Amino acid sequence: MNPMPALFLGHGNPMNALATNSYTEAWSALGRSLPRPRAVLAISAHWYLPLRAVTAHLFPPTIHDFGGFPEELYQVEYPAAGSPELARRVQDLLDPASIRLDDTWGLDHGTWAVLKHVFPAADIPVVQLSIDASQPPSYHHEIGKRLMPLREEGVMIIGSGNIVHNLQAYGWGSRDIRPFDWAQRFEDQVRDCLRQGDHAALVDYQRFGLDAQLSVPTPDHYVPLLYVIGLRGEEEQVSFPVQGMDGGSVSMLAVRVG
Repeated sequence: MNPMPALFLGHGNPMNALATNSYTEAWSALGRSLPRPRAVLAISAHWYLPLRAVTAHLFPPTIHDFGGFPEELYQVEYPAAGSPELARRVQDLLDPASIRLDDTWGLDHGTWAVLKHVFPAADIPVVQLSIDASQPPSYHHEIGKRLMPLREEGVMIIGSGNIVHNLQAYGWGSRDIRPFDWAQRFEDQVRDCLRQGDHAALVDYQRFGLDAQLSVPTPDHYVPLLYVIGLRGEEEQVSFPVQGMDGGSVSMLAVRVG
């Protein structure tokens, strides 16, 4: 069996969960093109805290971890089952690091807002792995490498964030504005590094100077990408099944490995 593809998905605005637009249509098309995994391990920008944990629910709740949106968004449920078995497998792979089996979190919008389009039937078990905010970028890349066996076991690993994520510069009143020059340059640099397999540059992304500082003002939305590139085999190609820059400063780029 071929290894399951690994994905990084730029999730953007939570309202994408309800929207029909170029991004959600591309997510749906991507889902139709993918082999069916036995489970999904999601790494979301929105479970970012100084803690190593993995969800171990049989039925993880849908978490509405945002405020100020229309009421209909708070009614969205993504009723996928969990997988305590996969949670324990993640624990084993990451040993001796201490990974807590967690029953307090669930599926946050970084996970369900995209999976609602990629796997709309919610009939594939989903587990979330937290991002330990106390660790440097190299740690997250290394964790991705250690999760590699899961791809051979039919698990699809999905990182969810945004390569460029600057909400202070975001065009709230005009989401289709032209991308800021610094945002486009940084995304282009990331694409080039991905094509060339230059993972060291992606881990040390701050080498890109002011463009990186503006594009990644906080690491939370960028570091899910590092897990996904850690999963990349030496000869594997990458592709970009979803593209675009929302509001001038939020990259919607998706990266597919395998």
